[in-house]
Amino acid sequence: MEGTKYTSKEEVLKRAQEIIGIPLKQIDRTSRLSTGKGAIGSVIEESWFGYSINSESEPDFPEAGVELKVTPYLIGKKGEIRAKERLVCNIINYMKEYDRTFKTSSFWHKCSTMLLMSYEHKKDKPKGEFKIDKAVLFSFPMEDLAIIEQDWNTIMAKVRRGEAHLISEGDTMYLAACTKGANASSVRQQPFSNIPAKQRAYSLKSSYMTQILNQYIFGTQKTERIITDWRQLCKASFEDIIIDKLKRFFGKTQEELKALFGIESNAKNLNEVLLAKMLGISGKIAYTDEFQKACIVPKTIRVQRGGRIKESMSFPTFDFIKLSKENEWEESELYTYLAPTKFMFVIFLENEVGEYVFSRVKFWNIPVQDLEEVRRVWERTIRIIRNGVILRVQDGIVHNNLPKQSESEVAHVRPHGRDSSDVLPLPDGRMMTKQCFWLNRTYIEKQIKE
Repeated sequence: MEGTKYTSKEEVLKRAQEIIGIPLKQIDRTSRLSTGKGAIGSVIEESWFGYSINSESEPDFPEAGVELKVTPYLIGKKGEIRAKERLVCNIINYMKEYDRTFKTSSFWHKCSTMLLMSYEHKKDKPKGEFKIDKAVLFSFPMEDLAIIEQDWNTIMAKVRRGEAHLISEGDTMYLAACTKGANASSVRQQPFSNIPAKQRAYSLKSSYMTQILNQYIFGTQKTERIITDWRQLCKASFEDIIIDKLKRFFGKTQEELKALFGIESNAKNLNEVLLAKMLGISGKIAYTDEFQKACIVPKTIRVQRGGRIKESMSFPTFDFIKLSKENEWEESELYTYLAPTKFMFVIFLENEVGEYVFSRVKFWNIPVQDLEEVRRVWERTIRIIRNGVILRVQDGIVHNNLPKQSESEVAHVRPHGRDSSDVLPLPDGRMMTKQCFWLNRTYIEKQIKE
């Protein structure tokens, strides 16, 4: 490919830092800001660094070995910084990539060193008003790199088994294979199966990018790590290390665990407290470095005698009006939460005398075929809300026609408010009890079976 005039990492970084604080409308010479997604990155490439958008296979600055990535972030009501989106790297060529090692992979060749340029995305401001506020050269720390290499191997293992069509973002921790294409019909050939596979790109999860922004770009956050020696990750997977740490506690009741760690509380988050003690951390497991970066959600599951569990699994309450305006499944709130999320099921079994015994843990993410069923429930929910939810009162109870548990083996919609007075407006102005998507209780029972 054509080279650039920036041949060293120092030259690249120096030029990048000169853009800080300048509104992008003063830089855009090619009217890129008026185009769609990726416009800001294109403005910086063409109008600031002065090179044309290059091929997928090489870093943007080939002589310097640096890939340019522009990453937007959002600031929450309490001042917290979070990545607006995942960081997409390069398209995966299944036909070539499977025969490589991680260190010879297209991802590593392109993204081993990145120039990360960040800006705050403000919903009510035009792109031309945005300003780059930080520019740093980023190389993966060893503790992250060990997990990223495991992630790459997980993705390639599916390709080598002829299962590229079954790849899901939730399969991995930090490095994911996200869908990439104009629409759902964007597919590619895979080497060990005749089934077309969705076109996918290597990407760093938005949860990972949130931590990178906080820890390495703004330097505002330090989180507790579960695995303090990254070299352990060269011998075993993160999941296997966690399970191995917890094994010696399997078979103990909640009361035995409380006595072991000197805990007298029966608080609602008791199992979370016990889990932290078992893993030797002082804070909450959900707030540890690895769980935050990987978007791992711990869920305690109580299995009653006979194998039934009490509850379906709920997701955050949705806004009826906002949901009714969603058009693209892979950009929906439900998909962006569920697809990349890995759950850690902490399973307690009820014994003969009614005590709950810590049985095991299972790391789980929703299989791609089941995610498609969730999509159908999502589509039907949107249609009903757009057409007008049918509400009817029977025996003092308000019923609706949103998707029921009996209509899908995987997911349904039902209330998730404090009580019947906890409501949100429908698009037609009527008020309705807050609702959310749920994974069916019977579906979760099947997923946790050994």
